[in-house]
Amino acid sequence: MTLKSMIAAVALTFVVTPASAQTYKTDQGHTEVRFGWSHAGVSNQHGEFTKVDGTLDLNAEDVEASTLNVTIETNSLASGFGPLDDHLKSADFFEVETYPEITFVSTEIKRTGDTTADVTGDLTIHGVTKPVTLQATLTHQGEHPLGSAIEYYKGDWVAFSATGEIDHTEFGVGPFSTGPITIMIDTEMKADG
Repeated sequence: MTLKSMIAAVALTFVVTPASAQTYKTDQGHTEVRFGWSHAGVSNQHGEFTKVDGTLDLNAEDVEASTLNVTIETNSLASGFGPLDDHLKSADFFEVETYPEITFVSTEIKRTGDTTADVTGDLTIHGVTKPVTLQATLTHQGEHPLGSAIEYYKGDWVAFSATGEIDHTEFGVGPFSTGPITIMIDTEMKADG
């Protein structure tokens, strides 16, 4: 085999072999990270982090080999009530000036169904890292329905919803327990490149 034919064979291999993983980035306008808690057993209250940057390396052939990394700006917390936002951002709770980010780095993805998986990862809040498992559901994969009408939506997309639960006192957030904090995530993610 000549050098020229070897190069051609290698090039052909790269052309016909599908990529094992595709990188997706969160679409900020369509990504919500919400959390909820019981207000002394009287009512359920909710807040949201509005600035989220996530990267998913999705291995379509082996979903369990995929990885997810997420960074949330703690100062983007919004409950809809300014005085509560200020209190939650203070040293009594998130202490956003000292701890400007919440991060989640996946350590294991376990497929639980055709479109569902348990995503376990290291969640870091307030400088404390704990393992957390989110129950995730794939809600869309492929071309975005708006791609034919709006240029921005052309290309490959995935979308997920996920839920989980944490004990905020384990992360040193808050002077007393309000009970479990529910986490609710909805995101659309666009293929990178």
